[in-house]
Amino acid sequence: MQTLNSDRLRQVLPKFKQTKILVIGDIIVDHFIWGTVTRISPEAPVPVVNVTRESLLLGGGANVLNNIYSLGGQASLCGIVGQDIMGEHLRSLIEGLGSSTQGVIQAPDRPTTKKTRIIAQHQQVVRFDREKTDAIPKETLASLLRYLEENIETFQAVIISDYDKGLVSQTLMTRLMELLAQRPSMPVIVDPKPKQIDRFRGTTILTPNHHEAALMAGMAIVDEESLMEAARRIQEDLKCKALLITRGESGMTLFSQNQPPFSIPTVAREVFDVTGAGDTVVATLALGVAAGLTFKEAATLANYAAGIVVGKLGTATATPEEILGAMR
Repeated sequence: MQTLNSDRLRQVLPKFKQTKILVIGDIIVDHFIWGTVTRISPEAPVPVVNVTRESLLLGGGANVLNNIYSLGGQASLCGIVGQDIMGEHLRSLIEGLGSSTQGVIQAPDRPTTKKTRIIAQHQQVVRFDREKTDAIPKETLASLLRYLEENIETFQAVIISDYDKGLVSQTLMTRLMELLAQRPSMPVIVDPKPKQIDRFRGTTILTPNHHEAALMAGMAIVDEESLMEAARRIQEDLKCKALLITRGESGMTLFSQNQPPFSIPTVAREVFDVTGAGDTVVATLALGVAAGLTFKEAATLANYAAGIVVGKLGTATATPEEILGAMR
């Protein structure tokens, strides 16, 4: 089996441009307020942040989309935003990537999900969220399903980006898997939340982190032995072809059917911010698999990409040039 090195990546990179991925998931605005702290408030024992700048970035499933474009691929997003200023801003950012917003449905009854993080001296001071996470209305769901039915044939892979905001329901997943029954070779890569994991039965690869994997397996993961048992339980339950568990400073471990576990040590030199790192992993993994990399090669590529983005502040992406540099 080929191993992923810079020469192998250069062979595959041209295929990224010809690969189109559908991202289905919760769409989020990542709002960052940047500033400095020089004193404590006289009103309460909290820091006073002197704001110097603000940024509104693509988050959640939209950040997955952004990562795919940063790596040279193409993608479309399927999800919901509110009929509000943030929803319009998100659609504008998505169009700025060169991606269609046809699958981005505006829901009149809920706000665009927004996470606001206040950052001072490279540290997150506080985060506050604006969101509505109950089930989406039938009319909105019908619009999403209609988009899937009319467009699924145009993609080479599907990503499910589940942030537990109400979009990735059993109904949506059931209909998606029915549509993909006619295309059994199309990979479905899932960044899951551990609630109602039955939704993801029969998908190709899941990418939970260490904590999520423990919840999905219903057991604590405290060492390599318990990690192996948790992975076995998840794969047996969900019948997925592979499971990539991200483990922070311990790197990643890939579990593939009929293959021994494949451990990948972290390549991150410094960790400034893990915001969006899971988005980078699932985007890179899906793009690699869709372009013809093996699971091992694609997981190795995802590890390099994640190692780059955690070294940046805020919601970030990696480029092929950065990955090739890290490999060297």
